[in-house]
Amino acid sequence: MDEQEWLADRFEEHRAHLGAVAYRMLGSVTEADDAVQDTWLRFSRSGASEVENLGAWLTTIVARVCLNILRSRNVRREESLGVHLPDPVIKPPEEEALLADSIGLALLVVLDTLAPAERLAFVLHDMFQLPFEEIATMVGRSPAAARQLASRARRRVKGAQVRAPDADLARQRQVVDAFFLAARGGDFDALVALLDPEVVLRADAGARRPAASVVIRGAAAVAGQALGGGSGGDRIRQTALLRPALVNGAAGVVISVGGRPFAVMGFTVAEGKIVEIHTIADRQRVRRIAAAVITGE
Repeated sequence: MDEQEWLADRFEEHRAHLGAVAYRMLGSVTEADDAVQDTWLRFSRSGASEVENLGAWLTTIVARVCLNILRSRNVRREESLGVHLPDPVIKPPEEEALLADSIGLALLVVLDTLAPAERLAFVLHDMFQLPFEEIATMVGRSPAAARQLASRARRRVKGAQVRAPDADLARQRQVVDAFFLAARGGDFDALVALLDPEVVLRADAGARRPAASVVIRGAAAVAGQALGGGSGGDRIRQTALLRPALVNGAAGVVISVGGRPFAVMGFTVAEGKIVEIHTIADRQRVRRIAAAVITGE
């Protein structure tokens, strides 16, 4: 085995962890993959075969790559785009959830509101237990300042009151199935009964349809949206093909209409009620992120 093969084998031992870090940092499957690949290129060219703690070294590299991406993204992103949802990790329902899947979309939405350095400090310390001394070097600040970054991020996350989904995935699926049954049957009361009174629906229709990207709050309003759906909504509900899927490890669906990908919906079910719904209705994006479920349509 030559040195490059040896380096590749060592890198593969850490790939899943690096992917999990990058996904939490970026909320984008594509960008996370790019960040991990960039980390590999830096590692393969660095002559770092003698690094004692390779996992920590690689985590530092991928975090810095992600920080640069976040800073660049903040410069590029236009506020006029409206609601933007992170990429979910979508898998067929029979597949086991992986490490990268185990963060809910609701939390990723909150992380997207943080400044890049705050997000890095929170993700690396609170989710991956890196010491502030190491985080400080990544953001060019003192350990005390890095601690403050994580503290501010933590307050924002707690203030958002992100609720953890029920552990029983089968029960989650029952609630989601009941939601679509009620929607197709036009049963407003049944929909309201399935929704938490403070339920939040976030819909991201993409840059081409910013007016269709909305945030709706409250059981009655969300139930009304499920039954209305705009022009042609009833036809779409009746003809749509719903494919069960794991959306970031929780119950969700991939929706196709006329054999074409239409939307991805992820649900947070807590204490038997739907507390959050995240819908991505940008068809090109749906085709990309839901390939594992819609292949063969």
